[in-house]
Amino acid sequence: MRAPPDIPPDRPVLIAGATASGKSALALDIAARDGGVVVNADALQVFANWRILSARPSREDEARAPHALYGHVPGDAPYSVGHWLREVAPLLRGPERPIIVGGTGLYFTALTEGLADIPPIPPEVRARADSLRRDGALEAMIAALDAETRARIDTANPMRVQRAWEVQTATGRGLAQWQDATPPPLLSLAAAAALVLDSPKAWLTPRIERRFEQMIADGALDEARANMPDWTPERLSSKVIGAAELIAHLRGEMTLADAREAALIATRQFAKRQRTWFRARMKSWSWIDPPESG
Repeated sequence: MRAPPDIPPDRPVLIAGATASGKSALALDIAARDGGVVVNADALQVFANWRILSARPSREDEARAPHALYGHVPGDAPYSVGHWLREVAPLLRGPERPIIVGGTGLYFTALTEGLADIPPIPPEVRARADSLRRDGALEAMIAALDAETRARIDTANPMRVQRAWEVQTATGRGLAQWQDATPPPLLSLAAAAALVLDSPKAWLTPRIERRFEQMIADGALDEARANMPDWTPERLSSKVIGAAELIAHLRGEMTLADAREAALIATRQFAKRQRTWFRARMKSWSWIDPPESG
């Protein structure tokens, strides 16, 4: 895969793409060719305890170019888009051109459109929200939201619903109201080369399947086994796709074949949500073709 030839070498690069679409390879290609630091914009690749299943760059790739914000957060720590913005800000002012790559669309929109200054959610509100979501009360949480917030969020995404419910419950203001009071962004979209890898379903699905097989070959079961002693499904780091399935297999609750199939279904569903987000929120970005193979 080759980097697009028309990116000014001094301009920050943003690369968004669905899981398994080849975006990390593109970022590394640009960094190796033109220089720069590859900066993570994936909400789960920040965690230290899931290198393989979160598809973090390999140690060999990290040796080819500087990387930042990968695997630096303990698995039991909270992390949010606010944390990420605070950590990415000095990298925007650093000596090396940032090449920001990932699949978390909210990180990119917060970076280029700004992020509402919402107060931290109290632990008791978070615990209540976790309980409601576990008990299947998603529809009730959606119904409790104000109409404007309900119209803006992806109500099919449980984590987005929970976040909106937490904000409204904790602050007494709807998420939409907070968003409307958003401060200026850290990086203007006009000041960056903003790319989205277009990844049609028929092209992406076999890549997802091949990558999961490679994860198993690379030691994903051992990684899951290492996480078993303090496994807590509610942690953000535990949302890594395939983690719950492999843990269940190791506990004897499902076969490896069933765990594989469940993980692949979850990954395909996740990729679909990513593509929907990109189409809705990144219309003004440059859409480029994915690699022909690999």
